[in-house]
Amino acid sequence: MLTLLIVEDNKRLQSGLTMGLESTGAVRVTGAVASGEAAVAHCLDAPPEAVLMDVALEGEMNGIQAAVAIRREHPRLPVVFYSIQDDDAYYRDFLRSGLLSHYAYVRKSNYLLPESIVPLLRDAMAGRSFIDPEIEARVQEVRHKDEYDPLDLLEPNERAVVALLAQGVTNEQIAERLGFRDKRAVSRTNGQIYAAWGLNATPTDEKVARTRAAMIYHRRQLVVWDDDGRPMVADRRGQWVPVDDEPGQG
Repeated sequence: MLTLLIVEDNKRLQSGLTMGLESTGAVRVTGAVASGEAAVAHCLDAPPEAVLMDVALEGEMNGIQAAVAIRREHPRLPVVFYSIQDDDAYYRDFLRSGLLSHYAYVRKSNYLLPESIVPLLRDAMAGRSFIDPEIEARVQEVRHKDEYDPLDLLEPNERAVVALLAQGVTNEQIAERLGFRDKRAVSRTNGQIYAAWGLNATPTDEKVARTRAAMIYHRRQLVVWDDDGRPMVADRRGQWVPVDDEPGQG
């Protein structure tokens, strides 16, 4: 039975979701709050296994912004978003959030029955993401990314960590500068960065992952290493070539 935080500012719906989900026998609701700020505070004090989050909430934070703040301390904590909102601002926040996995984002009107929510929660916990096709279409409408950047593969907290990592800052110093309550969160975040950039496939990779992550950050270009340890980048034709052979190098 998974533990769940419900974030919903409509008290009647909040109560209905709690009763409906607990009646499935698959969920135990450990908290129900009405604002993004309260959701962040709850997760810092007693993190659940997953969060069910409305997008439009009481307070200054919307649900997407709250999820970013929560994942800063608990990387990729599973979140299922739902909304009836169709404002471009929410989709821009979603794009900027950098959410990559362990989430779903669906229309409230299409997916809010318990029998629809529970599979979404389970998929999110398994690392699978899902966007309602209607929402995906709207997200694409407001997408403004012009070119690929390895940082696009990272969530905001991961980008902040790797920026300091690339300066040679220790995990302890990173935790202090970024205000992490739990210093172990930095190590967990490093692991997510290495996984996103393919730097921890083998024990040997893990030993040099920090150095390689710094190189990728400074180049703003995805780098892979061949069996001999040579760094390779994609050229304009999409072919992998040694860094030294890349146009403009040497």
